[in-house]
Amino acid sequence: MNIRRKNRLWLALAVLAGLALTATLVLYALRSNIDLFYTPGEIVYGKRETHQLPEVGQRLRVGGMVLPGSVKRDPGSLKVTFTVYDAEAEINVSYEGILPDLFREGQGVVVQGELQKGDSVVAKEVLAKHDENYTPPEVEKAMQDNHRRPASFYKENAS
Repeated sequence: MNIRRKNRLWLALAVLAGLALTATLVLYALRSNIDLFYTPGEIVYGKRETHQLPEVGQRLRVGGMVLPGSVKRDPGSLKVTFTVYDAEAEINVSYEGILPDLFREGQGVVVQGELQKGDSVVAKEVLAKHDENYTPPEVEKAMQDNHRRPASFYKENAS
């Protein structure tokens, strides 16, 4: 093999190694920014298709309805705890900050945060459902499923 061909081979291998390293770093960066969407039922019982439960410490988004009578505010700070429910389960959410104007009991919310032990979420962001905005199909389906059972069902069966 002559020297010219050898140099081309090394150049081609260096370019391929650079592309592989770039692709690896991009995928690693995207992995840390992915927040998977779950309903309260999927957090408790697992995803419908795979039955895979989210892990404690995992960042996720949870969509559901705010359980009437569950909002508790700390009078000395901006801490708020409330329960988000769907047709299958309910989870507790704690949040510190100013809630959106449209946030209220019985309304739909999407909570972005980190899953803790005991099926509770520490929220970093709370989004209230707004009728004029586009809603992704999976969120819309989850919100429609929430109306299969009334909120009173969860209050009666909470104990």
